[in-house]
Amino acid sequence: MLLNDKQKNIYLRIVRYAIPYKWIIALSMVASLGVAGSDAVIAYLVKPFVDDMIVAGNMDLARLVPFLVVGLAAFKGISRYVQEYNIRTAGQHAIQDIRDQVFGHAIKRSMRFFTTNSSGSLISRILNDVNVMQAAFADVLVTLLRETLTLIALSGYAFYANWKMALMAFIVIPASAWPAAAIGKKIKKFSRRGQDAMGTVTGVLEQSFSGIKVIKAFATEEQEEQKFIRENADFFKFIKKSYKYSAASSPVMELLTSFGVAAVLWYGLNQVALGEITKGELFSILAAILLMYTPLKRLTRVNNVIQQAVGAAERVFEVLDNQSQIIDAPDAIDLPRSRGYVEFKNINFSYDEEAVLHDFSVLAKPGEIIALVGSSGAGKSTFIGLLNRFYDPQQGQILIDGHDIRGLTQKSLHASLALVDQETFLFNDTIANNIRYGQPDADFSLVKSAATQAYADEFIQQMPDGYETQIGDRGVRLSGGQRQRICIARAILRDAPILMLDEATSALDTESEAMVQQALGNLMKNRTTFVIAHRLSTIMHADRILVLDKGAVVESGSHQELLKHGGLYKRLYDAQFEDQ
Repeated sequence: MLLNDKQKNIYLRIVRYAIPYKWIIALSMVASLGVAGSDAVIAYLVKPFVDDMIVAGNMDLARLVPFLVVGLAAFKGISRYVQEYNIRTAGQHAIQDIRDQVFGHAIKRSMRFFTTNSSGSLISRILNDVNVMQAAFADVLVTLLRETLTLIALSGYAFYANWKMALMAFIVIPASAWPAAAIGKKIKKFSRRGQDAMGTVTGVLEQSFSGIKVIKAFATEEQEEQKFIRENADFFKFIKKSYKYSAASSPVMELLTSFGVAAVLWYGLNQVALGEITKGELFSILAAILLMYTPLKRLTRVNNVIQQAVGAAERVFEVLDNQSQIIDAPDAIDLPRSRGYVEFKNINFSYDEEAVLHDFSVLAKPGEIIALVGSSGAGKSTFIGLLNRFYDPQQGQILIDGHDIRGLTQKSLHASLALVDQETFLFNDTIANNIRYGQPDADFSLVKSAATQAYADEFIQQMPDGYETQIGDRGVRLSGGQRQRICIARAILRDAPILMLDEATSALDTESEAMVQQALGNLMKNRTTFVIAHRLSTIMHADRILVLDKGAVVESGSHQELLKHGGLYKRLYDAQFEDQ
């Protein structure tokens, strides 16, 4: 394998995933000896076939040839089957482990990771790149084991039979190293670019199918089709170049090996003419050398496959090597069921350079309903992200029941939190399973009770299969109000003491909003609740309203108090209700 140190380290890292399946690989290696030995025996038998049968006319020996041919073919076939089946099985096990690990690692990264890595790119790495890596296990290990052992066996016999002729043939091998390395380098370069382009193609697909309703509404099917055609053409451009260099490797090897064969023939025919060797010996050595070049050419193609696999592995390992910025502290403790005390103390936070929250403080008591209002970019959704510990603040503390959330295990933290977001994300599953998401062991009576409190039971009963109705990708078969009520039922079933409502009714019509508001009323009972809303009519009854501007709390009080104050809240209120 013509690899530099970095590529060797990457390839060895791939191979380490096969270690748990070493006994399967060992059985495959034993079978490879049978394949290699069969080719060496064929080369060896050429001498008696020519000298004793063709030249000497020994017909008794000729009668054994058909049995010998069938026997050798059967032995080689069984050996090849055992070898390929086991090595491919071991390779598939290893690939499955890699894919599981990459997905598990990626899904546990912090939210910042997903803001810098598109879903299309991640999907492409987990599916397409890992598939390319599969060749490193299956095709490479199959070919590497079998052809290396075959090359050793045939080379050993060639040197044993006539070391001078074998040496002439071997001069070709180092001569082929340079073009093979140059071709492999080009293949890796364009394969890596091709995989990057495939990530873009996957991203276009994912966005197009996810946003199909918008595409249909704006009649932009042609525009999306052309976008896909452009990205797909970019992918083809790189893959075509990879194919070009891969296809060049065989002709180059054919040309180089022809010099070795020509030298052996020239020297061997002279030796036969001088009576130094028999015709059978010449053909036997020539057969060994010709058979020897076949695994050599296959090993060159293996180098091309390895280069492609290394290019794909680099992208996969970039995900595995990414360290999450949000991790449990070594001494993190489990938060008991929270009483609902939440405090933000002097929080300063920025995503990049620009501050989003600065010197932000708020204290919420158990059962209190606190609303956050302000213009877009004021920091309202950032508040939700920080409380969920999607991000950590640069300065300050966030406390739940007096515990800094950085000192809590993330699992126990989120067990005390429930979020109803403006993006009503539902899974392509049954209604019941969507409601019990987060509480997978909840029995049906609890699911139905949660749905009833969310005012969802009535419309669910009217569905074709009731609670077992499949709702399609992102709940496409449901209306906006229905999706939101299922999300509320999910939060009710979770029964977390701290509730976050992020624009939970922003996308609903008046009738649906009224129904959802009733459901939210049931959800907020006896819970500390933080409400983010642009529609001020939905938060008038909050115990306290915080008015945010440029990342700071500029006003705080009840609805009536803030109206009397005549500040920013009054201006926002007047702007929304001036027509009334």
